[in-house]
Amino acid sequence: MNDSKLLEEIERYLNGEMSPDERKQFELLRKGDTAINAKIAEHAEFVKLIKQYSDRLALEDRLNAIHDEIDVHTLADELIIHPSFVVRLWRNHHSKISVAASIAIFAILSIMFLTGNLTNNQDSKYLQLRRDVVGLKIKTAMLGKQVSQNNRAVKNTANRFSGTGFAITTNGLIATNYHVVSENDSVYVQNAAGKSFKAIVLYTQPENDIAILKIVDTSFRNLSAIPYTFKRTESDLAESVYTYGYPQDSPVYGYGKLTSANGLNGDSLDYQISIPLNPGNSGGPLMDTRGNVIGIVQASQSQLEGVHFAVKSSYLLSAIDSLDKKVNLNTKNTLAGLSDVQQLKKLKNYVFMVKVYDK
Repeated sequence: MNDSKLLEEIERYLNGEMSPDERKQFELLRKGDTAINAKIAEHAEFVKLIKQYSDRLALEDRLNAIHDEIDVHTLADELIIHPSFVVRLWRNHHSKISVAASIAIFAILSIMFLTGNLTNNQDSKYLQLRRDVVGLKIKTAMLGKQVSQNNRAVKNTANRFSGTGFAITTNGLIATNYHVVSENDSVYVQNAAGKSFKAIVLYTQPENDIAILKIVDTSFRNLSAIPYTFKRTESDLAESVYTYGYPQDSPVYGYGKLTSANGLNGDSLDYQISIPLNPGNSGGPLMDTRGNVIGIVQASQSQLEGVHFAVKSSYLLSAIDSLDKKVNLNTKNTLAGLSDVQQLKKLKNYVFMVKVYDK
């Protein structure tokens, strides 16, 4: 596909002009080609800047038109000679003056928001939700304690970062975010009972922020059958969803809604969700109420409170399909029909705290 044809397809994609089948095929192409994915993001940002510039020009034209309707010099002379004329001035021109003032205030606030001056944070990018344990001065339980029956010790240092991961298979494959484990010397996962197991980073997709870990600890015993399934199709707007992860040393449940089918700047990689999240939630499962994994909790938006994102499960399934050995995923969902409390009791044994140690 030449550049002009690709640009045309990108514009159709961003403008929502593709049919569902065309959009699906284009997203598969985007997922498989990082260069095309980067061009889409660049074009979306370019279109956004052009729109902002166009809006600014329109605003200037409107202000100039209002200014032309008001004879500033005549009004100034009248005010100097007849100070009491202020009242008549307001009565005769209050609508124009109000519009001009409103537009000026709106323009100033818009510029402040776009430049980041309206908030303390100057960066509108994702805030990745891994937990900086050392930065927070949180002391984790010593990993030097016994984690196997033959008294074998593991690393006796405090972990630098932590996040969340969840089981893909019963034999120790764990899904998490790439940014959780990208800076590591060693990785351990801790289960709900507080037992830690050494793991390795088996596979990564940095462009989709996905990592798959493998527990290699000899003390690890296979899990019981995975109770959830992985949703292959997209979920619907306004669906009820929940998360379960480790933003602190004990697990935390969060409930909310799926608020957008796309992430920041229309990125089709992510869902947008309205669930309170904190550092440490990264890599945790995003579940629907029927017990399906529909995404991986990823990040928040720095300038909009309560706006969070999760990588769609279709991208996780693509990463699993890319592994050297074929993975047989669970197809029987035993969470469906259970209450939230019952689902969490089953889910807890399959969600792990991911502990990362510095290089």
